Amino acid sequence: MQNVKGYSETHNRTLQLVMTAVLIALVFVCTMLLNIKLPIKANGGLVHMGTAMLFITSILFGPKKGAYAGSIGMALFDIVGGWLIWAPITFVARGLQGYIVGKIAWAKGRQGNSMVLNIIGAVVSMPIMIAVYYVGEGLLYNNWVAPLASIPGDIVQNVLGLVVAIPLCAFLLKIPYFQNKLR
Repeated sequence: MQNVKGYSETHNRTLQLVMTAVLIALVFVCTMLLNIKLPIKANGGLVHMGTAMLFITSILFGPKKGAYAGSIGMALFDIVGGWLIWAPITFVARGLQGYIVGKIAWAKGRQGNSMVLNIIGAVVSMPIMIAVYYVGEGLLYNNWVAPLASIPGDIVQNVLGLVVAIPLCAFLLKIPYFQNKLR
């Protein structure tokens, strides 16, 4: 009986590791392939679907997977997309954002099933993500005024992510595969 239990635990850990890797890849791909460069930011910046995928991941799979997918997926994009200097800031900002969304969406045993908690989680995460990028940009450029120009783009990106993620999560949560199997 010990071998069966050991196999089952190993199998579950492997499944969770693979699932996390796939979610990281999805955030990376949605950031990389589905983005629009903003002309209003002096230091670059994008509006991308990676934020929507971060929200979806956090809502469907919880705070840990949301944090891993957001931090690693978007930091990898920064590394390969020519934004290397931003990777550590992105890692922190998006890791916190994914964790907060998932923690609130999974509060009180809801596991992402409450659209109200899902929206609250996403909205609460937005100022924290914006604040981390603001402080990061302020430190990078030794200027605390210039980062203010980035805030409108950050807001647009988050609102767009929310508008895409919430209806998609509502749809996906009706599919039996997402109701119990992979959590």
